[in-house]
Amino acid sequence: MSLQFEFGPQASALRGQLRALVGDHVPEGYLGAFTDDPADLEVAQQFCHTLAEQNLLCMAWPAEFGGRDASVWEQTVVREEMWAHHEPRGAQYMGVNWVGPIIMRHGTDEQKRQHLPPIADGDVIWCQGFSEPEAGSDLASLRTTARPDADGWLVNGQKIWTSYATMAQWCFLLARTSKREKKQQGLTIFLVSMDDPAIEVRPLRTMLGPHHLNEVFFDNLRVTEANVLGTVDDGWSIVQDVMSFERVGIARYARCERLLAASPKVLGDRWETLPGELRGRWIRMLTQCRRARLMAYRVVELQSSGQIKPGDAAAYRIAVTKLDQDSAEVLSDIAAEVSHDDPRAAWFLGEVEDHWRYSQASTVSSGSIEMQRILLSRAMLAAAK
Repeated sequence: MSLQFEFGPQASALRGQLRALVGDHVPEGYLGAFTDDPADLEVAQQFCHTLAEQNLLCMAWPAEFGGRDASVWEQTVVREEMWAHHEPRGAQYMGVNWVGPIIMRHGTDEQKRQHLPPIADGDVIWCQGFSEPEAGSDLASLRTTARPDADGWLVNGQKIWTSYATMAQWCFLLARTSKREKKQQGLTIFLVSMDDPAIEVRPLRTMLGPHHLNEVFFDNLRVTEANVLGTVDDGWSIVQDVMSFERVGIARYARCERLLAASPKVLGDRWETLPGELRGRWIRMLTQCRRARLMAYRVVELQSSGQIKPGDAAAYRIAVTKLDQDSAEVLSDIAAEVSHDDPRAAWFLGEVEDHWRYSQASTVSSGSIEMQRILLSRAMLAAAK
């Protein structure tokens, strides 16, 4: 008996449509929007507009917010195809996957009117102001404060590891608005414009390349009630929603599977001469891809029915992070056997190197793998009681 991963003819046609669009609009050798070449970011921005024009960018959103009421499984197809091809939506995936849905769930009517159409049109980039120098995995220990002032608040503090802050127009900011008995209490989400002069962004150069990570400083940033998402002091409940959307929204197994599947084709006749141990590891990685895919589908189903819990997302996050790192090692060993004279070599070697670099950071992005294990352990212990 074999496992079938397809969602039917409609989803297959959608995959074909997306792959054709990538082939027509994304240059060969494209390694994402965040390289030293400004043209790569422009490719991503234009591609988002292309998707939006065909109502494919936010297709699972309700029609009233710029979507087309597609199923979560059709949106999963989009996630898989985008991630498999180096996310040609660039940083837009953040707005599509979780900023928009969170605003739909918790925002005011005015916030929905202001923020959802630009996301659906591919016109705006968001960044996430969560982590701080001493509050990464322990996010609730953050020190950025929003102090009441006149008809609003003054925000002061520092964020770090803020992806895309140099190019973002808006920030999804978490700050402390009051001190409570529990540190998860007294936190508030603000939606703030990045063009405010009270915000300073300092890029952090890393092996992931430019644009990815930044420090962000807030010096008496003035915000008002209109900037508050949800209820003042109850931001932690929104953070929990964000994490469940964020950790599932990236179909990282799709890139692993694409590179693994390409390996025999790139090596050609040399594939049969590889050590049996290496080909055995390659087969195990393909099996891990299938496992991660099944876990993702389970979490997507739970999320769509409103039954997802932190332990569910954590289990998937652990599995896909291990897949990232283990597959990167196998692919690097395979890449070492590739003939550089082969015309396919440049594409494959570039993709494998990029995948390896990304895998090194995957253990800490969106919550460290250690924290995911703690979340999963707590969930399992609670279920056993």
